[in-house]
Amino acid sequence: MRKLNLLLGLGVLLSTLIAFGGIFHWTVNRVYISEGSSVLLRYKGPLLFGSRKTAEPGQFAKDGETGVREQMLGPGRHFYSPIWWERTYVQDLIVESSQVAIVTSKMGESLPEGEFLVSGDLSGPNRVKYKGILRKVFGPGRYRINPYAYEFKIVKTETTHVGDQLKHAGWVEIPTGYVGVVTNLASIPERQQASGIQDEVLQPGLYPVNPYEQQIDIVEIGYRETSIEVAKRKDRSGKVLLDESGEPVPDDETGISFPSNDGFEIRIDYTAIWGVMPEQAAAVVRTFGTIAAAEQKVIQPQCESICRNNGSKMGAVQLLVGETRQKFQLATSDDFREVLKDKDMVLLYGLVRHIYIPLQVRVPIQMGYIADELTLTREQEKKTAETEADLREAERKVELASEKVRVETEKLVANLVAEGEKEAKELDATTRQRVAAIDRKIAELDAQKKILLGEADGFAEGLRQVAEAQRFQLAVEAFGTASSFSKWQFAEGLPEQIDLRLVYAGEGTLWTDLKSVMPTLPLTNALKNSQGSGKATDRPASEAKSR
Repeated sequence: MRKLNLLLGLGVLLSTLIAFGGIFHWTVNRVYISEGSSVLLRYKGPLLFGSRKTAEPGQFAKDGETGVREQMLGPGRHFYSPIWWERTYVQDLIVESSQVAIVTSKMGESLPEGEFLVSGDLSGPNRVKYKGILRKVFGPGRYRINPYAYEFKIVKTETTHVGDQLKHAGWVEIPTGYVGVVTNLASIPERQQASGIQDEVLQPGLYPVNPYEQQIDIVEIGYRETSIEVAKRKDRSGKVLLDESGEPVPDDETGISFPSNDGFEIRIDYTAIWGVMPEQAAAVVRTFGTIAAAEQKVIQPQCESICRNNGSKMGAVQLLVGETRQKFQLATSDDFREVLKDKDMVLLYGLVRHIYIPLQVRVPIQMGYIADELTLTREQEKKTAETEADLREAERKVELASEKVRVETEKLVANLVAEGEKEAKELDATTRQRVAAIDRKIAELDAQKKILLGEADGFAEGLRQVAEAQRFQLAVEAFGTASSFSKWQFAEGLPEQIDLRLVYAGEGTLWTDLKSVMPTLPLTNALKNSQGSGKATDRPASEAKSR
């Protein structure tokens, strides 16, 4: 009995311990991690039994070692007892749009001397092995980062002034019409790139750039215009002053000035259309720093130098005359193009826009040109008068020819009309003659028709009478005698309904007895009706008499 009680007590105690263990496991040991979070684990080691082995400094703890574990717990339900594990909640790192994250590794070995950037990734076989700033930057997104090993720095677009240059890093946007010239602050062995300005440029787009590794110069490409102009003198009202010939009076301190080979002071306006192509951008940045510096150091000085060198070889008159002035234009453009080619730039046009010649040179030349133009004008007027006289003579010839054509046309028309009338009359006479001949033939045919018709009628009548006679002859022969045929004709002529009455009369008394019989005969009423209507005929009367 005591053993049974002991066993029951042990069973109850065991059940209680199991229930308590389950409750402890689902309450104390349970770790629930929501979305957007993770848990960093640090192993504390055994409490009573076993030995503790500490992880190497600067390294994650491996299985059985005390220290921070590399692998973090993601969202979900996990069971880690707080007795042996230290559990730390960590929020995921979120990098927004137009931002990049710069990562610094706090674990690993120290970098070799002369290096300050670390190659590698946060995890995996290519995980970083050294302490320091990672070369790789992390663009927009959500990251689960172990804060014990890595430190993140959120960077937007960073700009740095280096002299006149504006360097960009972080989230770099290169707009259309520009390229990015890359400056490596350190060598990149993976890409086999040395430090310094790189020849390969970045095309328009968005780039995450590590500010500790690279800097970007955003350079506008294409053509631009640089002009050097002579300022015009103005009066107090702001109106441009003009000299005796109507040309603006130049300011002696502006524009490009040089002496001609005959000793006159010349001033010009010059415009250069020049530019930098994408493949030239890196060389321009490497040599001058910026496009503005290239314009200031090369374009403007070369405009003045080339124009002076070529202009000083020519006289003032040659610079004013069109043909020799065109040669000056071409010479300056060719020399300027060669200079810019050596500087990794390109010239589209070099334009000499205006040349200011001194008044004492310009007026005689202009007067000479005016005289030449007047001479040309007089010659042209003479040629015009001669041409006009030729025109008038041609007009008279045209009028004479037109009159001749008109007379000849009228003559031809009259001839054609006469011939037409003649042909019409001949055709009318011929038509009438033919009509008369046709009428005569018609009359002859009518006469022949009448003769033929008369002969045909006579012949037909003879045939009819012969046929009639033959018919009567045949009928008489059929009845045997002519009396029988006559009786048959009489019988055929009687009506289908006839009322016959026999009246007896003695010899010699028919006409006297007939009066008493007449009223009873149907024929009497018929005769009266016929007489009353005025339509009596001989046939009924004869029939009545015969009856």
